[in-house]
Amino acid sequence: MRLVWTVAGIIFVLDQLTKIWVVHVMDLATQLNIDVLPPYLNFRMAWNYGINFGLFSGQQDATRWVLISVALGIIVFVLVWMRRDPPGRLGLISAGLLIGGALGNVVDRVAYGAVADFLNMSCCGFDNPFAFNVADIAIFAGALGLVLFPGKKKAT
Repeated sequence: MRLVWTVAGIIFVLDQLTKIWVVHVMDLATQLNIDVLPPYLNFRMAWNYGINFGLFSGQQDATRWVLISVALGIIVFVLVWMRRDPPGRLGLISAGLLIGGALGNVVDRVAYGAVADFLNMSCCGFDNPFAFNVADIAIFAGALGLVLFPGKKKAT
């Protein structure tokens, strides 16, 4: 479990530091757009009140607390899963990625009422209208890793 918590801690800190740096220090919250390496990498301020791509963003205050509860429930579920049926190293790293990312987005919802998304990437004539953050990348990679590297339940 130490590996899970180490990876989760690294992801959580990296997520929060990038959000503080880009949103507040670089003042993306006011500027709204900063071209970094157009069109490949841009910072576009987006406050996500829902889940991915702004889904379920109506009823902001109620949705906020439901999403916080769901994220915490998923964290507890993954921790119990890792305890009962620990996977190999890659599975534990994946669990840490998912947990760290989820905690990063929970902190945003508590602090700001929404998740701070700012990374925007486009390529090859495709103009991506969506923004995401480090936590979103970690959650996606962690969930994919848990599917690819699940624990091996022992036969009884």
